[in-house]
Amino acid sequence: MTIAPGLLPEGLRDRLPPEAEAASRLMHRVIVAIGRHGYARVSPPLAEFEESLVGRLKSSRAQDLLRMVDPVSQRMLALRPDITAQIGRIAATRMGHAPRPLRLAYGGQVIKLRATQLRPERELAQAGAELIGSDSVAAVSEILRVAIDALRAAGVTDITIDLTLPDLVDTLAAGALPIDPAQVMYVRTLLDAKDAGGLAAAGADAYLPLLSAAGPLDGALSKLRALDRTQALDSRLAAIEQVAAAIGDGVTLTLDPTERHGFEYQSWIGFSLFGAGLTGEIGRGGSYTIVHANGREETAVGFSLFIDPLVDMGLGVELARRVFLPLGHDLAVAARLRGEGWTTVAALSEQDQPQNCTHRLEGSQPVSL
Repeated sequence: MTIAPGLLPEGLRDRLPPEAEAASRLMHRVIVAIGRHGYARVSPPLAEFEESLVGRLKSSRAQDLLRMVDPVSQRMLALRPDITAQIGRIAATRMGHAPRPLRLAYGGQVIKLRATQLRPERELAQAGAELIGSDSVAAVSEILRVAIDALRAAGVTDITIDLTLPDLVDTLAAGALPIDPAQVMYVRTLLDAKDAGGLAAAGADAYLPLLSAAGPLDGALSKLRALDRTQALDSRLAAIEQVAAAIGDGVTLTLDPTERHGFEYQSWIGFSLFGAGLTGEIGRGGSYTIVHANGREETAVGFSLFIDPLVDMGLGVELARRVFLPLGHDLAVAARLRGEGWTTVAALSEQDQPQNCTHRLEGSQPVSL
């Protein structure tokens, strides 16, 4: 079958003006905002050996790889569906000797094998930061402040941070709400699905109150403390309060203690980021561990932001000052204008018109059209 001209694979798309410029502009703003907090940028390759990449990805993402054979090595390559795992590889190998905490930033394209209903694109622009060597309250607080600054630099307003406690069920199952260890995974799945009937049928009625413990942070913490009769969660909830105090006002904080989807391998805290006018999350992160070649585990915390939803919303689009240069214009004047921040569009013939321009050069000065 002949492929129609201009047809692209499902989930892939062209970015045309002015969206292409907006995407580049937003990526730059986000990376600059992250860098001002001391995070040095690294740039891992788009493809790696499949075996190495799968070893770094968690099992929930290992099946999300677009694969190909490398004609040079004859080994299987995979295009990255996520950059965070590559940052872990760099931190554990090429920068394993670097002093900790290690602060790294990144930005680039990722490609997924399949799209989702909420995000039908398979090629995405991802940017983020990873703080390697600590997952303390101070480290989590810093990462959240960096994420907030990056989003604000991109023009996102009314930011909401939805916190979650990925290991909550494990903690309660070992103390306040004991259940058979073989049931822990199943109960976590039911809570993530908000399946009250399934919890009752599984004999895990004691976990039902967790479903109503989601919402604004203060109320959610109070409900969790009332549920935790053995005070097994005291230190964890106190840490959440310290993080909230460190972030301060200006963002909305919520807590969904049973949310697990996408946080299966976070450790004590995870979070999703939302903004005004944006559908679905525009970023996520949390604490996790990096495994070194010798088996040593290292704590870390970080976040990833998705640039494409910001572009689709119209952020990053700016009205450039575009001046039309007629035939015979002064080249030195044109160079001066570009140095002052103007975009120049030169005529190639007498028939050329100042399309999409805001000004026309007359003599040595731009005149508004």
